[in-house]
Amino acid sequence: MTTPITVIKGDGIGPEIVTASLRALDALDAGLEYEFAEAGLGALENHGELIPEATLESIRRNTIVLKGPLTTPVGKGFRSINVTLRKIFDLYANVRPVLTVPGTRSRFDNVDIITVRENTEGAYLAADSKVSEDGSTAESKMVVTRKGCERITRYAYDLARSAGRKKVTLVHKANVLKVVSGMFLDVAREVAAKYPDIETNEMIVDATCMRLVLDPEEFDVIVTTNLFGDIISDLCAGLVGGLGLAPGANIGKDAAMFEAVHGSAPDIAGKKIANPCAVMLACAMMLTHMGMEDRAARLRNAIRQTIADRDRVTPDLGGDGTTESITDAIIDRLEA
Repeated sequence: MTTPITVIKGDGIGPEIVTASLRALDALDAGLEYEFAEAGLGALENHGELIPEATLESIRRNTIVLKGPLTTPVGKGFRSINVTLRKIFDLYANVRPVLTVPGTRSRFDNVDIITVRENTEGAYLAADSKVSEDGSTAESKMVVTRKGCERITRYAYDLARSAGRKKVTLVHKANVLKVVSGMFLDVAREVAAKYPDIETNEMIVDATCMRLVLDPEEFDVIVTTNLFGDIISDLCAGLVGGLGLAPGANIGKDAAMFEAVHGSAPDIAGKKIANPCAVMLACAMMLTHMGMEDRAARLRNAIRQTIADRDRVTPDLGGDGTTESITDAIIDRLEA
């Protein structure tokens, strides 16, 4: 019996790294059936829409999505595809783990942080956005709700508990954004009180960024609002060697989408040197979500061993390999 998932290969390097990742999933014999769907520039060219209705129907039907990076055209009238998908399917929890991998450019030896970011509210909602008639002023609202603050904080604490984590840091800017960030902090404190087994720390966002670059090992799980979480999660990726090793998950009640954090990198598309590890690590997150932690652990270990051994790795990882060669090296370890 197979489980169908929706696969969106994406733009730029997306088709290359997603195809490589599917090879790794096949090597794991995970029992997955791939239903391919389109989104992004390719979909716009082929169907006149960035997200065709057929793609939305596929996601509704399968509920699990593996997605390559997508490109939203620059210009008025095009809303971020990722933001749109998160809103349509209410994918409220953005989960981005980073873990030090031997053999990378990381300056630190023991980084292991999960950033949990609210995904549907805050600054990126861009509520009531407008530009004045003379073009001199632009404005939009930053909106958060008690429901949104509560469910993202609860998700972070439940994740910490299930993953055996010891501490959650609430990141905010309530000293300045007293109403909006203040609501997040107040609600997060209420939720934290229900998890006495987990240590809670509070930190202002700018202090968090400073502490992350000085002593990242003091962090375990971070939970915060949309804009802050986007910035912090990229900073954390830099601590472990860059976005090429940063997976992400977008989780909602009725659907879950797994992807690399990085973009479509059109400058290297077709050169066969794109690093597929971020998408493969997202596949590991997907397998865990689907209850296949044993296979997820095997995939993570194979990736770590390949990078540590510098076995056929891509140029960004210090080698002269290709997308195909690093995939071969990872699969060799999966099949050993």
